[in-house]
Amino acid sequence: MIKDIENIFKGRKGKILGSYKKAAVLIPIYIENGETYILFEKRALNLRTQPGDICFPGGKIEDNETRSECAIRETVEELNIGEEYVEIIGEMDYLITHGNLIMYVLVGRVTKFPTDVNKDEVHSVLKVPINFFKEHKPIEYEMEVGPNLKEDFPYDLIRGGKNYKFSKSYVPQYFYKYKEEIIWGNTARIITEFMKLLS
Repeated sequence: MIKDIENIFKGRKGKILGSYKKAAVLIPIYIENGETYILFEKRALNLRTQPGDICFPGGKIEDNETRSECAIRETVEELNIGEEYVEIIGEMDYLITHGNLIMYVLVGRVTKFPTDVNKDEVHSVLKVPINFFKEHKPIEYEMEVGPNLKEDFPYDLIRGGKNYKFSKSYVPQYFYKYKEEIIWGNTARIITEFMKLLS
């Protein structure tokens, strides 16, 4: 048995426990008339999930695809611009969501404004001056995340049963109001961290 353990674990590098989906998004920096903007997408209103939400271009990382390749591919597909107009600058910190998703965040420059977006996925493009985020702090709300157990949960197998003191965690939620749009969720959390790094 010890030989099996040695064969499996000698030199092995650890990874995150559990099964996670992986995605990459791009924070698209766009410069126009000397002013720096961040481009956002308003998701198509007929999408099954999060219709109309404000987000970054991005999506699932395909097999044998790097984070940067995914971010570029998704940006090109969604904004309907050529790959030559998307340049990766570098990586930001990544986010592990409570929905078992690892979201890698790339920072890049888009050198052509998208005027003919993929309407199957994108309703419109929102161009926000980066100075807006410097000058406006987000509304912050603390969201409690904890167990939501069904009646058939085996309480009898744990000390304390239904009175067991389950751990709870708190996830910050940020909200930015820009004109008539609300930027919130993972997008707002990423922007908040992005602006902290800039400052």
